[in-house]
Amino acid sequence: MLEKFINYIMLDGKKSLAIRILDDTFAEIKAKGQKDPKGVFDKALENIMPKIEVRPKRVWGSIFQVPQEVNQKRQLFLASKWIIDSARSKKWANFSKFLANELIEAANETGNAFKKKLDVYKMAEANKAFARFANKKRKK
Repeated sequence: MLEKFINYIMLDGKKSLAIRILDDTFAEIKAKGQKDPKGVFDKALENIMPKIEVRPKRVWGSIFQVPQEVNQKRQLFLASKWIIDSARSKKWANFSKFLANELIEAANETGNAFKKKLDVYKMAEANKAFARFANKKRKK
């Protein structure tokens, strides 16, 4: 999970810089009073991973937002993307500080990334009437 997160942080193939950013982030988490930065990281990703998302589905010429379950790999991707995008949206300081703040907030179930997950759940709840259009495997 940590290696995938490093790859998501990486820009322009600069993996050593992404590793350094994550190390600085863990140091920042430790400096903020958390004893186990890896535990905070794991808890943050676990709290942000969505179980359900909406996907567009075309039925009889209309496009419906259909709620569907999310597989494990996509859950990790979405959680990582939301956390990193939230940290990157803040400017004028060190990225690792913003990433540390966002991870701590996600572990405490607050922050922009957690709000994004709640928005996805609200969208799925609002469109649950269209769940009947989800791909169902037919028995032959």
